[in-house]
Amino acid sequence: MSLFNKFVIETDNDYPHLLITAGVHGDEFESIRCIHTLINQLPGNLLKGKLTLVPCVNTEAFLLGNRTAADELDLARICPGDPNGTITMRVGHELSQLIRTADYYIDLHTGGIRFSVHPLTGYLLHPDQQVLDCSKWLAKSFNLPFIWGTDWRLPGRSMSIACEYGIPAIYAEYLGGAQCSEEGVSDYINGCLNVLGRLGMMNRVQPESRVKTIVEDPRRGSGHMQVCHPAEFDGFFTPTYSLGDTVQQGDVLGTVRTIDGRYTSKLIANQNGTVIVLRTFSMVRKGEATVVIA
Repeated sequence: MSLFNKFVIETDNDYPHLLITAGVHGDEFESIRCIHTLINQLPGNLLKGKLTLVPCVNTEAFLLGNRTAADELDLARICPGDPNGTITMRVGHELSQLIRTADYYIDLHTGGIRFSVHPLTGYLLHPDQQVLDCSKWLAKSFNLPFIWGTDWRLPGRSMSIACEYGIPAIYAEYLGGAQCSEEGVSDYINGCLNVLGRLGMMNRVQPESRVKTIVEDPRRGSGHMQVCHPAEFDGFFTPTYSLGDTVQQGDVLGTVRTIDGRYTSKLIANQNGTVIVLRTFSMVRKGEATVVIA
């Protein structure tokens, strides 16, 4: 029995197969709403190919209201999983098997409960130029303002599986902060429809490009958001910048103050760039990320 629900729309021609997933983390809501809308709208409108929609990969995590399921494993770090492991490992195995069947892949995310993310589309800087070019083309077609290309060597992710099998793939991030942004849902729906149109799978008049910035960072570990500007100790995080702001190396991104108020540490920007992820949950534990700069 499948560990998550799949909604499949097929035509007489099963190429290309586009897979779109949401809810890899259980606290990312815009992505789930987007898939629900696509399930309502798309049957009967596909001209060719096969479309697989997964409204929530990590069902147990969603029902717990958490990023992770009860085993506390991050589904985006353990792929290809293990069919005989804990719930997350089993889901990771099933998700990886599904990704391998796709010709193109879109994985929708948000910042979840504790973070907010500047609307962006990301892809891996694949060593195969053809896969890289196609992934970049998908990212541009999705049509969010910011595009981020990062290290292809990071293991355990859904993108890692697509990369391993040479499948052009993108992920998207859009706000979060424990809310479900109507604008985010709308932009995700339009992004998916744009890609379907570009692939010739449906009739779609392509909109004017909204892409303003493309950043490619080939450094090892780029794209690993969870290690950026970690807190020095448990405490209360106060940011000094907002999403989309431009910062310079050495700027004070925010402070962490112990809950008793006795000690304060400054978080110093380690590079120039744009603030693309901001912690919105004020309580922070030692070692947890606070701000991501692209």
